[in-house]
Amino acid sequence: MRFFVFFTALFICLFSVQAGERPNIVIMMVDDLGFSDFGCYGSEIETPHIDALAENGLRFSRFYNTAKCHSSRVSLLSGLYCDQAGSESLKRAATIPEVLKKAGYSTAMVGKWHLDREPTERGFEKYFGHLSGATNFFTGDNTFRLNGEPWNDFDENFYTTEVFIDYAGQFIGEALEESPEKPFFLYIAHNAPHYPLHVLEEDYRKYENRYSEGWDVIRERRYRKQLEMGLIPEAWALSPRPELVPDWEEMSEEDRKWDERRMAAFAGMVDRVDQTTGRLIGFLKARGVYENTLIMICSDNGACPFDRTTGAEFEPWDARSYWCYDTGWSHVGNTPFRLHKQNQHEGGISSPMIAHWPAGIKAESGSITDQPAHLIDFMATCLELGNAEYPDALTLADGTEIEVDPLRGKSLVPVFAGQEREAHEFLYFKFSDNRAIRKGPWKLVTHRASQWELYDIEKDGTELNDLASEHPEIVEELSALWRETAVKVDRTSTKKARPVSGKTPPRLMKDGRPEKSKGE
Repeated sequence: MRFFVFFTALFICLFSVQAGERPNIVIMMVDDLGFSDFGCYGSEIETPHIDALAENGLRFSRFYNTAKCHSSRVSLLSGLYCDQAGSESLKRAATIPEVLKKAGYSTAMVGKWHLDREPTERGFEKYFGHLSGATNFFTGDNTFRLNGEPWNDFDENFYTTEVFIDYAGQFIGEALEESPEKPFFLYIAHNAPHYPLHVLEEDYRKYENRYSEGWDVIRERRYRKQLEMGLIPEAWALSPRPELVPDWEEMSEEDRKWDERRMAAFAGMVDRVDQTTGRLIGFLKARGVYENTLIMICSDNGACPFDRTTGAEFEPWDARSYWCYDTGWSHVGNTPFRLHKQNQHEGGISSPMIAHWPAGIKAESGSITDQPAHLIDFMATCLELGNAEYPDALTLADGTEIEVDPLRGKSLVPVFAGQEREAHEFLYFKFSDNRAIRKGPWKLVTHRASQWELYDIEKDGTELNDLASEHPEIVEELSALWRETAVKVDRTSTKKARPVSGKTPPRLMKDGRPEKSKGE
C-alpha cells in the first residue's frame, strides 16, 4: 500500500505568502536511537538527508530526553516533566497541538502514540499510526487508527516507516489545500529503529558486511569522528566497554556473525528513516514551504540494550522474526557515553537534536551548540514561534476540564538566533529508580537508587570521574533538590523518592538485564 498521496502544487505557492511570518513546525522523534547513530553525530550509518539538515542548520550536543519511550513523548508534547503532566494520561497538561490549533495552526500526527486516549482527542486534527508502544513493521497491529477510526488496510508492501511518511505528505497536502492561510504543525513519531529489528531486505543488504570488525572498533571510530567534528570536547574520554560485554575477538565465529547481522538490521532501519526524511524534504520543497518550515529531529531515549529476540530463525525482513540487539551494540549507539535506555546516565538521556529552518535560524550554518536543552523546551519554543498562549486550564475534546501545571520548558528561539539563552536553573530526571539532576556544571546521578555519583558534567561528560566523596556538600544539596522536585513538582510518592541505598550499583549483563546479587 505504497500510495504516497501528494496533492498538486498549483495552490501551494499562495501558501508561503499567505502563511505570514509564523513558521510551519515539524517535530520528528525517532525511537531507541542512540546519541551517535546519525552520520552527523559520528555514525557510519548513511544518513545523508538528515546530515544535510545538520550541515545547513544547527546541532545540539547537550540535548536531553527522559530515557524512556512514553515519558519522553509526554515531555515533548506538554513541556512538563512526565509525572507532573500526569504521565500517559496527560491529565495536568496541555499539548502542543492543542495550543497551536487555538492559535490558528493546522495540526497532524503520524506514528507511535503510546499514551492514553487518542491523538485526535488531544489536539491533532488528523492522525495515522498505532496507539501501542511498539508494533510489527510489516503487519502492524489492531491499534492502528486513521483520524480516530480503526484502520487495517495492511498489504504485502506495508512497512511502517514508509507509510508514516505517505500519510505525513497527505496530511500536509490536505492542510495546505483546505486552509492555505494557516501554518501547520506536524509531529512524526517513528517506531524505527525500536525493536523488533524489522528491516527491508535492500536496506539490510547494504550493511550486512559492515560490522565484522566488532563493537570496540566501530565505537572507537565513532568517537574519533565526534572529536574531529567538534561535537564533544577532547577532554571527554571514551567510556569503556561494559564489563559483562565480551571482547569481540574472544567470541565464537557463530556469535560474532549473529551480532553482525543484528547490527546490520538496525543500521538498515536507520537508513530507511533517513530515506523517508529525504522524501519529506522533497515534498516540502515542491510545495514551496521548505524555507519557512522549522524541522526538529530528536530521539526518545538512548540506544536500547534489551535482548528479547524470538524467531531468530527467520530473516529480519520476515514478519515472523523478532530480532533485538543487546548491550554490545547499544553501547556503540550511545558513544561516547555510559549506560543505556532507562538509565539517567548520559547514555540514557542524551540524544541528537537537529534544528533546520532556512528562514529563521540565524546561528552559523552547520554550527554545534553546547547549551543544555531538553524535550520540555519544545512546547515553549512552539508557543513563541506560533504566537500561542499557554493555558492555566483546558477543556478537552470530550468536555473534560483540567487544570494545567506551570510550564517547565524554556524557548530555544534565542539559541536559533545564535545567542546565549538564559539557562535552566536545573534539569531533573527520573525513571523508576534511576535518578539524576543537573545544575550548572554538576550532575548527580544514581543507577537503581544504589548510590549517588557526582560529576563535573562539563569537564567529564562521559561520567568517569566520580567526585561524590570529594564534595559531600554538593551531593547533599543536589539530592535534596532532586527529592524536593520529585515530590513537589513531579508528584512522586515519598516512597519512590526515598533515599538511595548506598549499595554498589548492579552491572548490566549482555542482554541488558541487571546482574543479580548473591543470594537473589
